[in-house]
Amino acid sequence: MTDIPPTLGLTREQVERVLADAGRAPSLHNSQPWLFRLRPDAIELHADPRRRLPVVDPDDREQRIACGAALFTLRLALQGLGIRPIVTVLPDRSQPRLIATVRHGGAKAATPEQLRLLRAVAKRRTNRHPFAETAVTRPELYALRRAALDEGAWLHVVEGPEDRAEVQRLAVAAHRVQTDDPEFVAELRTWTGTAAGRRDGVPAAAGGPQPAPQDRWVLRDFSAGDAPDRVPGKEFEDDPLIAVLTSHLSGERADVQAGQALQRVLLAATAEGLAASFLSQIVEVPGPRDRLRRLIGATRPPQVVLRIGRGWPVLATPRLPVAELIMTEPSWAP
Repeated sequence: MTDIPPTLGLTREQVERVLADAGRAPSLHNSQPWLFRLRPDAIELHADPRRRLPVVDPDDREQRIACGAALFTLRLALQGLGIRPIVTVLPDRSQPRLIATVRHGGAKAATPEQLRLLRAVAKRRTNRHPFAETAVTRPELYALRRAALDEGAWLHVVEGPEDRAEVQRLAVAAHRVQTDDPEFVAELRTWTGTAAGRRDGVPAAAGGPQPAPQDRWVLRDFSAGDAPDRVPGKEFEDDPLIAVLTSHLSGERADVQAGQALQRVLLAATAEGLAASFLSQIVEVPGPRDRLRRLIGATRPPQVVLRIGRGWPVLATPRLPVAELIMTEPSWAP
């Protein structure tokens, strides 16, 4: 097993636990595009260029969002150990794949809310299956919006049937653009419907049903392979809660900020007993992404679109072992 270097005064077992928690963050097609370099006084978070998805994410925006989600989870895991993390985002222009550096900021007991979110890390799932018709309550929605605000972002809820119908049309339009591209389809098949035993990607069992005309809100929440056409006994909800996450920053820092906010929202949802999945295609295609920005009246481009509700339990997607997340000297150019 790869030796785990000491860092931040933690034991080997604590470092392993912290990195395992960080590695449970969500990422596009469960690509898990992060690496950690352990220094005696810092943990560096790097984007792994070997796990890029160049067709769907040519400018690495979604990769930075995923790394931001891992960064938030890393912060939370350190807080659970009584460490106040000091984070520098994108600290070195000469190393564009160095997402953040995290240092020891002194001892500080975790708050009840931090511990509540930390307990949700292992329970969080991307749920691509149907949700119940039971609505998200106002207090639950407030908790999700508060989670986004706490990380410098805003969670816009798409209100009204006409606006939700427009989001549906944007999802369909974006889906058609992507599936008309043979390179996109080939990349999607590489990462979804994966065989048993693979530690990344989305296995067929977790991918959800194949899209059908009535499955309006889950056009991208499926995997290739032999997934069933429908979930027996369950119909997709007619009127899901659709929320759009935007950040207050711009540029690459906005992507990392959005990722941290996304993970806080998802963990808050999990702690509230809610489920979530992604409508990523809308923000991956420029035209629909800009129309969505105008629809919600945002000054910044939308970063993430979420479908939120009450789901039935689903299996966790596989995760890479901690040993494969530890970076020594890279064999690839930064």
